[in-house]
Amino acid sequence: MSLTEIGAPISLTLLLAALTTAILLVIGTPLAWWLARSQKRGVELVAAIVTLPLVLPPTVLGFYLLLALGPYGPGGGLAALWGGRTLAFSFPGLVIGSVISSLPFMVAPLRGAFAAIGREPLESALCLGATPWQRFWRVAVPLARPGYVAGAVLSFAHTVGEFGVVLMIGGNIPGQTKVLSIAIYDFVERLEWQNAHFLAAGMVTFALLAVVLTTSFGRPRSETAP
Repeated sequence: MSLTEIGAPISLTLLLAALTTAILLVIGTPLAWWLARSQKRGVELVAAIVTLPLVLPPTVLGFYLLLALGPYGPGGGLAALWGGRTLAFSFPGLVIGSVISSLPFMVAPLRGAFAAIGREPLESALCLGATPWQRFWRVAVPLARPGYVAGAVLSFAHTVGEFGVVLMIGGNIPGQTKVLSIAIYDFVERLEWQNAHFLAAGMVTFALLAVVLTTSFGRPRSETAP
């Protein structure tokens, strides 16, 4: 068993998942807040678009991302800013694809958490003279903490386990786009069962811990009688 073949995909996957989760926390917070609070007619259409990666086959999403990130799509124009030709088959392209494919895993828990707050805490803060900014950061965000934990854990775990999208837009380039799921596929193709078992068992354990952590924070606490 080669430590380089095992270690490089693990470190690359953890870096990808951490960056994706951090970006999704920034993007998902205002989006989920708007979806939870807005009364405009287009809210559910936007929610459906955000949820689309959950129901689309990963190869379909990966195909259109490949076109968008390729030399003739917006990604090609963006890569040209630093002398590149395409964002496909690169680590920045993997980050963009992972953010899009994991977006519903962040937005859905956050939207539910913001919606569960109700109007009373925010109205009470308003009566005490809190500004909209203070009401959001000092009231809404702390009360939505379970949603943040669930969204972060699910987004991180989904990015770690994603296969179809990263294969379509990243390929299998060691040190650049070869993440854990691709490494397992590569080991199976080469009939290196021991390496495949090692990585697969680790991902099963990680997924189980992620589910336990998410359900633990999502479970309402029972109130004990005095």
